[in-house]
Amino acid sequence: MSELSVLLVDDEIDFISSLAERLRLRKIDADTAISGEDAFKLITAKRPNVVVLDLKMPGLGGLEVLKHIKILDASIQVILLTGHGSTREGIEGMRLGAYDFLMKPVDIDELIEKIRAASKT
Repeated sequence: MSELSVLLVDDEIDFISSLAERLRLRKIDADTAISGEDAFKLITAKRPNVVVLDLKMPGLGGLEVLKHIKILDASIQVILLTGHGSTREGIEGMRLGAYDFLMKPVDIDELIEKIRAASKT
């Protein structure tokens, strides 16, 4: 489909399913995971260029997942999605190696622009 591969990680199934479909319509290869644990399996099997990662998830939170991704493969770029009130965690994620962070609800055009920019670094 595309040389650009994205993994969407969020426990909100409807949100990431819809987002994945919107990315695919724009010729971006998109996979989904509903937990940090599922994300690691997919990252190991198919190294995405970019991971779009929710900060607040049950089990492993986004910052913990980010740390593991950067240990596994520092070239994978991570864009964090933060809900209201979690800007501080988004900034902490940047310190830990995230490419950028966006506030939810996310604007699809802005997210795609960030994904494409991150994939070029």
